[in-house]
Amino acid sequence: MSNKIRLGILGGGGDSLIGVLHRVASAMFDKYQLVGGVFNPKFEDNVGFAEQIGLPTDRVYKDFDTLIEEELKLPADKRMQVVSILTPNFLHYPMAKKLLENGFNVICEKPMTTTFEEAKDLHATLQKSKTVFAVTYTYTGYPMVRQMRELVKSGVIGKIQKIDAQYYQGWINPIIHDKEKRQTTWRLNPEKSGISCCIGDIGTHAFDMLEYVSGCTIESILADLNYLYDDNKMDIDGTVLLRASGNVKGLICASQIATGEENSFVVKVYGDKAGLKWEQENPNYLYLMEEGKPLQVLKPGHSYNSELSLDGTKLPPGHPEGIFDSMGNIYKGVAKAINKEKYDHGEFPTMIDGVRGMSFIEKAVESHKNGNVWTSIDKI
Repeated sequence: MSNKIRLGILGGGGDSLIGVLHRVASAMFDKYQLVGGVFNPKFEDNVGFAEQIGLPTDRVYKDFDTLIEEELKLPADKRMQVVSILTPNFLHYPMAKKLLENGFNVICEKPMTTTFEEAKDLHATLQKSKTVFAVTYTYTGYPMVRQMRELVKSGVIGKIQKIDAQYYQGWINPIIHDKEKRQTTWRLNPEKSGISCCIGDIGTHAFDMLEYVSGCTIESILADLNYLYDDNKMDIDGTVLLRASGNVKGLICASQIATGEENSFVVKVYGDKAGLKWEQENPNYLYLMEEGKPLQVLKPGHSYNSELSLDGTKLPPGHPEGIFDSMGNIYKGVAKAINKEKYDHGEFPTMIDGVRGMSFIEKAVESHKNGNVWTSIDKI
């Protein structure tokens, strides 16, 4: 048997982009071997998909409960070591909880749960299970995002004065304006997606990213969300003011109705000496803006970058890193933790990131509904 980490996957079958992303990411460093899972709700589709990707079907199960039951019958050195959850949001919590209770390591898509209470319960479950849990805030895997984090930590930009993130997409435009269409997507269904669409889907990326790169803890927020139509129960646009530790203030702007935008995620941190800016659509460029000096553009693969950045760089300078690479870096970090190897705490988002992300989502909705008032983020 291979000494690679035995991986199972829940969801991600068919033409799912997130499924392709996780499978490629897991294979990137030759650390994992996909051994089975439940990829589709219908068993015949499940088996057909496994055959399509060249996976033996003996460990392709009819449902999640059967996967747990059958895997636990196998010897410890044969059963799945880690399971990735790629399902719609409402399934994240029950699946993750049962996996943790049965001793599996877990890699979970965000948002980690649909409520903060569920997130706290998962955190308590993880503490008992003492396994590894990662939440895939994918963009933290980019080498130049990691370089941004290290530059801030080393004091290059000085004392932080402002943090700012903008995440604009336009994908929901063709759906939101048609009453029938907007009732067909699970992302606008509170029973499947939770209480938020835009903030829960992409706003939470911005929240996690700002804490990741700045080292600040966001303590309270004031949110103004846009639902566009009275019969639409899910936000599709929002602006959130931030108050963070160290008297740092900031802003998150997130939208899924930014017409013409594809995946425009821009992150900025400003100190009293310099500022840093990174754009997801141009991930190879980290801009260092120092007072009274020419603009510097830092790129991955060069020796001037930090160890954390270089460890996540797989190509020579001038070759673009992509989202597959970013997700691959997260899988690589989880593999180190599972194998009890030394790893940097910046290598993968943890349960704490997932819990804080859920608090952010709920508090943003609460702030908006209470008349756009300041609301504290829960501590964990």
